[in-house]
Parts: sequence; structure tokens; C-alpha cells
Amino acid sequence: MSERYARQSVLPQIGAAGQERLAAASVLVIGAGGLGCVVLQYLCAAGVGRLMVLDPDRVEESNLHRQPLYRMSDLGSAKALAAASSLAALNPEVRIEAAVERITPANAPEWCARADLVVDAADSLALTYILSDECQRQRKPLVSASVLGLAGYAGVFCAEAPSYRAVFPDMPQRAGSCAETGVLGSAVGVLGTLEAHLVLAQLLGLKPPVSGRLVSVDLATLRFGGFTFRNAREPAPPFLRFIAAQDVRPEDKVIDLRSLAEAPRSPFPHCERRLPEQMHQFTPPPGARVVLCCRSGIRAWQAGRSLLERTACEVALVALGN
Repeated sequence: MSERYARQSVLPQIGAAGQERLAAASVLVIGAGGLGCVVLQYLCAAGVGRLMVLDPDRVEESNLHRQPLYRMSDLGSAKALAAASSLAALNPEVRIEAAVERITPANAPEWCARADLVVDAADSLALTYILSDECQRQRKPLVSASVLGLAGYAGVFCAEAPSYRAVFPDMPQRAGSCAETGVLGSAVGVLGTLEAHLVLAQLLGLKPPVSGRLVSVDLATLRFGGFTFRNAREPAPPFLRFIAAQDVRPEDKVIDLRSLAEAPRSPFPHCERRLPEQMHQFTPPPGARVVLCCRSGIRAWQAGRSLLERTACEVALVALGN
């Protein structure tokens, strides 16, 4: 066994057998931002055999206070590739695969199928539901975390545990972002480290099991909380599901919920434009699937939920991103 792992493999919970389990594991990390950088750093250092990282973005100077894999020399580089380079220098024993790619409902099945465990380290609620649905379908564990300001949470969903939908059946009315609300780099570090620990604990099969548990952290008051959700029930259909833009059909009734000022052009030329507050006046065409679109997916979710409460139509959602 490599001297590199001596300080962790000496732990009775790990040993040589545990280190071999890590070396044989394959982990997919979605997002190489604040959480993803920390998760990747610790999983690579711990000797997880194969790490796959997906991120479509490039390194910006505003990232550097909370994304420790990057340096000034990385500005403008693709995050996934810069992260892979940094990780290769940290531990050449780990196989790193990087893709400058956005995860979508279209490519999620293929990427999730290649991993033993999926890490949600992206800043997108729509993406969390997409990953949860796919991991639930493939019975793959999903470790998801979120941090904003001085607080956040991390939990282990799917596989032998309930899905993210079972714990959070509805999206919030709105969600902030690091750019809008702000975040402290050390808070990202704490939540990213917690997320990495949950990944390692799940891969190692540590007892008591971390699957079906959520840990919350409030760093303003230095309080930790959380709960077990192993008995949470999966929500009953109909479900609001996200689909890829390319999966919109010609016969669908597409409604873009963004204003013309926000998005002068829509990727769907024949869509109807309606603001969310105008949706109560909308009557779906008989037999048509209604596809609701917005930037983050939150407005589409809320409009879809309201539509399902008063009609029996089929509804799909598209999160268009920036």
C-alpha cells in the first residue's frame, strides 16, 4: 500500500480493504466550482481510483476566493480541464476524466451509468432533481450539497435511501445564487469537506450508514443540525420532470416564462411568451403536452405545479440556463 494513504488506512474503519475499495471506486462529480473543487481535492487525495468531472464554465477571478484548485494562471481556462490538471499534480495514481460539458436530462443517463456514486456539486436546483431522478432510476447513491451565505446542507440520497424528491417534493418560490446573495469561502470549504466525507463514508460503508441522512450547518451561529429521512415516502404522481431542450416535440405547447427584456430570443421559435403571473389565464390545448421554460427552472416548476392543480394535462419543464 502506498505511503500516501498511511494516515487514513491505519484507521480501523478503513485498513487495507477500505483503501482497496476506494481505489476501485468510480465517482462522477457534477460541477467544479466551490463545492466541486473541495470535493475533488479530498477524493483525489484519499485515493478514489477514478474521478469524472463535468463543468461547462471557465475560471473567473471572482471564483478564486472559494475554489482552491485554481490559480491566477488558470483564468479563462475551462474549469473541468484546469481542475483535472491540478488533481493530476496532487495524486498521479488517480485516473481523472474531465469534460467541458453541461449535464442535462439527455446525457445524465450515460454519465451516471459510468459511476458508482454521483456527486451533485452544481449550483442548480433543477439539476439536483434531474440527477436525483436518474440516480433513483439507476439505484446509484447521490451525494448532494448546497451552500449560500453562511449556511448550507449535505445529504446522501437514492440507491437504498429515498430520493431528493421524497425529502424536498417542491422547489422553493425562489433561490439565491452566490453572485446575488454572496458566500464566504470558508463556508464553502466546510460544506464541500462535509460532502467529500459523506462520499468517502458511503464508498467505505462506514457505520452507522450515512445514506438517508442530511446534515445542516449554520456557520453564523456555529450550529450543526440535520435529520434522518430513511422512512420518507416517494411523492405520488404526476411528477414535474425536467427534459432536455432537444426533447421538446413539434406538437408540444411551449411557453417561455421569461420576459422579452430577460431573453429577447427563445430557443423555441414558435413558443408562446407568458409571464408567470399570467399563467392563471392559460388553458392547455386538449391532448397537448405543455412545456414550461425559464432560466433556472424555478418559475417553470411553480407554474407547472399550479397548472397540475387545476388541469389534468401532461407537463414537462426545461431549465434553459444562462
